[in-house]
Amino acid sequence: MNKIKAFICVVIPVLLIYALNTKFGDTPPILKFLNPFTGFWQNAENTTVRLSKKIVLKETHNTVDILFDDRMIPHVFAQNDHDVYYAQGYVTAMHRLWQMDFQTRYAAGRLSEVVGKKAIELDRYQRRMGMVFGAEKSLEGMLADPQSKEMILAYTAGINAYIHSLSPAKFPVEYKILDFKPEDWTPIKCALLLKQMSAVLAMGSDEFYMTNIRKKFGTDVVKDLFPDYPFKEDPIIPVGTKWDFDPLPIPTPPADFTETAFAAVKTKEKEESIGSNNWAISGSKTASGYPILANDPHLDLSLPSIWYQIQLHSPGLNSYGVSLPGAPGITIGFNQDIAWGVTNVAADILDFYQIKFKDNSHQSYWHDNQWKNTTVRLEKIAIRGGKTETDTVFYTHHGPVVYLQQPKDFSRSDNVPIGNALRWIAHEKSNELKTFYLLNRGKNYADYRKALTFYTAPAQNFIFASAENDIAITANGKFPLKWKDQGKFILDGTDPKSDWQGWIPASQNPTVKNPPRNFVSSANQSSTDQTYPYYINWSFSPYERAKRINDRLSVMTNATADSIRAMQTDSYSIYAQNVLPAILSKVDGSTLNATQKEALNILSKWNKFYRANEIAPGIFDLWNKRLDFNIWSDEFTVADVPMRHPSRDRTLHLILNEPNSKWIDNVNTPAKESLKDLVNEAFKYACDSMERKYGAIGKTWQWANVKNTNVPHLAKIPGFGSKILMNDGGKMTINALSESNGPSWRMVVELGKTPKGHGVFPGGQSGNPGSKFYDNMIDTWASGQLYDLFFMQSENDPSAKIISKLKITKK
Repeated sequence: MNKIKAFICVVIPVLLIYALNTKFGDTPPILKFLNPFTGFWQNAENTTVRLSKKIVLKETHNTVDILFDDRMIPHVFAQNDHDVYYAQGYVTAMHRLWQMDFQTRYAAGRLSEVVGKKAIELDRYQRRMGMVFGAEKSLEGMLADPQSKEMILAYTAGINAYIHSLSPAKFPVEYKILDFKPEDWTPIKCALLLKQMSAVLAMGSDEFYMTNIRKKFGTDVVKDLFPDYPFKEDPIIPVGTKWDFDPLPIPTPPADFTETAFAAVKTKEKEESIGSNNWAISGSKTASGYPILANDPHLDLSLPSIWYQIQLHSPGLNSYGVSLPGAPGITIGFNQDIAWGVTNVAADILDFYQIKFKDNSHQSYWHDNQWKNTTVRLEKIAIRGGKTETDTVFYTHHGPVVYLQQPKDFSRSDNVPIGNALRWIAHEKSNELKTFYLLNRGKNYADYRKALTFYTAPAQNFIFASAENDIAITANGKFPLKWKDQGKFILDGTDPKSDWQGWIPASQNPTVKNPPRNFVSSANQSSTDQTYPYYINWSFSPYERAKRINDRLSVMTNATADSIRAMQTDSYSIYAQNVLPAILSKVDGSTLNATQKEALNILSKWNKFYRANEIAPGIFDLWNKRLDFNIWSDEFTVADVPMRHPSRDRTLHLILNEPNSKWIDNVNTPAKESLKDLVNEAFKYACDSMERKYGAIGKTWQWANVKNTNVPHLAKIPGFGSKILMNDGGKMTINALSESNGPSWRMVVELGKTPKGHGVFPGGQSGNPGSKFYDNMIDTWASGQLYDLFFMQSENDPSAKIISKLKITKK
């Protein structure tokens, strides 16, 4: 008995120690996590900021001074290029190490190493889309150029200097929750981060939907319901702009390829309503006589923020703006002479090709009347708590054959048909870092144009303004030379005429400088009118945000930074202006209950602004969605045959001009429905749904409550996200906000003898939830205000509110 007791007394504590120091599922190892010396307690930052600190880092060439202002934004003063990027890497890791690690692991398909087998299909997907392959190609381009090579190597060394300074007690809290530790940074991770941004902005695809639609309804229906140019448009390059170049011959299309089978994997449609804005106005429209530039890129919001604010200063360089944590340089920003910003072009730079294999070994495929050999890439995926798996990916000359069979229970196999090879611009050798190296140092329009020649992907509308009173915008990237609509449908992988046939010359990308209207702008709409000789895409974001921006800029005079700031948060809906009178006139008030009548009265008086405290936007938003469903879902919903609905532009045209269209009738019912029937059913549905979810019509129906905007943690860790934000805006307004997608950085720059920058993002500089700088800017962002950006001219510039200093020395 005594031996049994002794055994129990020994074994139970051992088992408890093991259990409490081991991660089970999503539960962190409790003893490690709660340990007062190494656990999460160590991540609580002192509210008192240390005023001055000196560290020795032998890889620097000279002394570097880093000054932190009252929002913990670093202003880096270095004496050479190596040290400025080395210091950028160090301070970015100091504030955002876990975010950088997580994002690059995600991009590389390495989450299974951290969370185990539940991430295996996601990891396979990332590998099979060629994310690592593309990063390797980009890294080749970066390392081939001396300036970008120095950038990436110095930045990497700076990150590693910070990682090597950490003890386990100082690991970011997410490492403790997920129970893993930082690994050394490598240059490929910088490239992976840029590939991930390409995936976020340019991996969407509709060609599977369109192939299925053509198969079901025929070419004439496709031309009618999915036209190559919208009915309503206000393009980025103003209508009538002359093209001062001789275009290359357009490739000849092959015979129409119509035998493609229905896509075998459920695909994800491009979302029509999210997007970004930028504009620049010339000095003739401003109070100062100098241009003003504005940019607000819209992305999925997260804590830590997508962006990291920083100023970089060294000989020949003094630039302020935001960088992507994990990539050197400044992506959006300004210097003494110029300012620049970006929005997504939505170019068609991703195509799938149906491959004809010789046999099930997949070693040969038919192309150009001959059998060609595939190449094999073995992707080794390490799994925490399990054996490493090897995934075999076959590559044709197009790119990887992403799936040979349908993955099990995996919703992330978006946009991927079975047996098709992926041709994607992100797989090309590239060097986007050189673009930002040059822009950060640019002085004029010629420098801006030179910088853009190095940029490949994701294609961006680069907006520009200078103190010389030039403004410009260029839809820029490396665009394939295609025949019209090449990539609107799945392509024939056997026919060489379906291959990409070269590239549009960079000098012939759509661009305009100092247009007569004295402003340039973009909101992800069509790049040009229909006179542009090349095919970029057939489908862009709807025109409404662009229309509202251009309407306001057309009449603007004596503009100031504050009037531009207010315009960034404009919440007026051009779409509501266009469609609401038509559908309100069709509502039969005699058939409505009390709640529905009150809702109709509210909508009748609505000024079409998506304001936080308005009730009308929520009703209209759901009403519009239901009406779209009523019109299209009966024809475009077929089991195992994924299709998309026609665009908002085409739907509006039908409502306004084709009320008796055959598409109005619901083919699944014996009765013949009219547009009035669909409008009334959708209105009642919207009101009843709102009442069931939010109770009696009143304050709980207010738009901010319905929209539910918040900023979640990057890994969705509970408690690490923001509160619900009571702000204006909606998907179809300039302030394009949804639940957790919106303006990830708002910036306004006044050019002049001394530039003045203003900006904010929804978060803070620190990635540590225990820091007061983790989310300290969110309320300012939500209210539509901007901070003044301290563009320091020297280490002793008195204009900045410096609260802390870090000096890096070689010895």
